Amino acid sequence: MASVLSPTRWLHLATTALLLTTNPAASFSTTPPQNSNNNNRCSKTSLSVASTPPSTTTPYDTVKVDLSSGRDYPIYIGSDFTDTEAATLIRKHIHGKRVLLITNDRIAPLYLERYRQLLSDNSVDDKELVVDTVVLPDGEENKTYDVMAMVLDKALGLGLDRKSTFVALGGGVIGDMVGFASAVYQRGVNFVQIPTTVMAMVDSSVGGKTGVNHPLGKNMIGAFHQPQCVFIDTNTLNTLPDRELKSGISEVVKYGLIRDAPFFEWQEENMTKLLERDPEATRYAIRRSCENKADVVQADELEAGVRATLNLGHTFGHAIENGSGYGTWLHGEGVSIGTAMAATMSEKMGWIDEGLKQRIYDILESADLPVKLPRDSPMKVETFNKLMSLDKKVADGQLRLILLQGELGNCKFTGEFDTGALQETIEEFVKEIEA
Repeated sequence: MASVLSPTRWLHLATTALLLTTNPAASFSTTPPQNSNNNNRCSKTSLSVASTPPSTTTPYDTVKVDLSSGRDYPIYIGSDFTDTEAATLIRKHIHGKRVLLITNDRIAPLYLERYRQLLSDNSVDDKELVVDTVVLPDGEENKTYDVMAMVLDKALGLGLDRKSTFVALGGGVIGDMVGFASAVYQRGVNFVQIPTTVMAMVDSSVGGKTGVNHPLGKNMIGAFHQPQCVFIDTNTLNTLPDRELKSGISEVVKYGLIRDAPFFEWQEENMTKLLERDPEATRYAIRRSCENKADVVQADELEAGVRATLNLGHTFGHAIENGSGYGTWLHGEGVSIGTAMAATMSEKMGWIDEGLKQRIYDILESADLPVKLPRDSPMKVETFNKLMSLDKKVADGQLRLILLQGELGNCKFTGEFDTGALQETIEEFVKEIEA
């Protein structure tokens, strides 16, 4: 295994170059081109980690998401923020006088009142804000249009106007639903993300993909709508159940596999620290993941090409989540099995070697994540084929997958793959159930 440099050193290294295509039927590969002057290349940009302002005592990092038309926004990453510090950072991204703070019934007893009060604290900027709240039912099974409509009903009942700001306090389900509600309310209002899970911190809160599930497919109804800022206080992970912590790590692993080999190697050496919630390792993993996500979003905001590579394992995983019944699997657990399936298929096609496939299985298992379906799974070959045919990445009736190709840190988004290898992979995983 290659020697592992310190997180500080890797923070300044450029990761794998990425090609960008806008042709939905074309293949997309993250293998760096030989010509370093190729202008059609998306390489890792130099994202600054800002130093803590003199007026703030708690250290934190800032990762910037660079977008066009003045829509850039920061991701604040830290811990032990005082109420005044948190209020100062968040309130400067709220431009109107009304705020609708939305969370779920599991997070509400833990953090709702704190954030309601700090958002209402006008001592930091002399700006009077009226903060109302909505509490939604928790769980992936409640990520529906009807539940999301509760946010719209509350906003309309309060008479909120287009200068209002929605604030999402919770995990990926809350963030996706609140983002979607803010995208459609009066054709768009501002919103802020305050993620409280690893999954939301490293992935779903960044990039503006919002939506709800449909009985026929996951996240099939939604919109691209970027937040004004993302505020991450890693202290909220202290109350996160172990199962959800592990689920979020599956998305951390993804970044190393598709574009950041040094980060993957760091994870191999530091997985125990992540599971033990070591503060320094946790903050580094979140920051590094956000940097990778920000780079990809900057290159391909609307998922015309390179951004689709962030869905490694998701086509299989979404089928597992839907086919097993929403709520049976956490999202990251489905993605973990899906990643194992993508690695298996890639190896069957000769795109990666057996050694890399084993490393992928090993790191997922070291995070105590599933790599196969359980005995009681309802998944059948026909179930996979039907649900995968409804995936959002299908173009002109053709299924497209993110597969691994070449050395660690490279992948390919393509519809040109061996369909026999796909069916063999599905059958292999289903046979494990029957056995």
